[in-house]
This record gives sequence, C-alpha cells and structure tokens, in this order.
Amino acid sequence: MGSESIEFIESRLEGKFQLEINREKTRVVDLREAGASLNFLGYTFRYDRDLKGRGRKYLNVFPSQQAVQREREKLHDMTNSHQCFKPIPVLIGELNRHLKGWANYFSFGYSISAYCEIERHVQGRLIQHLQPRRQRPYRSPRGAPWLRHLARLGRIRLSALVHA
Repeated sequence: MGSESIEFIESRLEGKFQLEINREKTRVVDLREAGASLNFLGYTFRYDRDLKGRGRKYLNVFPSQQAVQREREKLHDMTNSHQCFKPIPVLIGELNRHLKGWANYFSFGYSISAYCEIERHVQGRLIQHLQPRRQRPYRSPRGAPWLRHLARLGRIRLSALVHA
C-alpha cells in the first residue's frame, strides 16, 4: 500500500467519520508476509497454512493471548477467597452469565482452543473454591467426576454454547 492511499484512508476516517487516529499505535500490516499477525479488538488475525496439506493459506481468527489472559484474571477475581460468602448456585449463575457474554463476543473465528483453556481454568478455580468451605475437604459425590458434579450444580460449558 502506498503512502498516498494510507493518507487517503486516514483523511477519510478523520474527516467523514470524525475519528481521531493514534499515529503511534497505527500501522499497516501485510498479513501475507511470513509470521505477520495483527491483534485487534481482542482477536489475533493471521494467515496459516491449510491443515489438510493443501498449498493455500487461510485467514485464522482467534482470541488473542492478551484477551484470554484478561479473562483468566477476571475469572480468578470472580472465584477468589473474597467470594466465599456466596452460595454456590449464585456464584455459578454469575460465572455462567459472564462466560456466555465472553463466548458470544469471541464466537467469530476459531475459538475452540481458547474455550478449552478457559473451561479448564474455570473448572480448576471452582474446585479450588469449593475445597476450603468446610473443615473437611469438599469432594464430589461418590462415583461422580468433577465435570458431572459441576454440571449438576448448574455450570455451563463453553463447548456447549458453540454447538447451541
């Protein structure tokens, strides 16, 4: 892209749409270059080779590492020791609402690996949150794995939202 076309785009954005461009953060990225990627609005955009071995590349769009890390921190805050006063159904209801919103925003592109990472984090945080609630460690009912027990308590899974 030539500098004239970049200047034209900048003038259009600033003139017609009344937007102010941050010159320090703005850059032009050619995603066709090897290793080039763009992080924008919580997503990472990049071209990846075809997984079936064909010679073409496809545009891969997925939640950025920063977005996933921010979500992990938010979930950590929602399940920290200061939340121990909340009844489990209330806490799980709040987590479900929050996760539905996050999954809805990141439903564009290929988000399944980020969903799996967030699900593992939520499961670990909920188990950790349930453990110190009594003098004896909290255990899932006999014969019920943690995932099934948490589902009985009302926790939704992000992978279920993908197929819904």
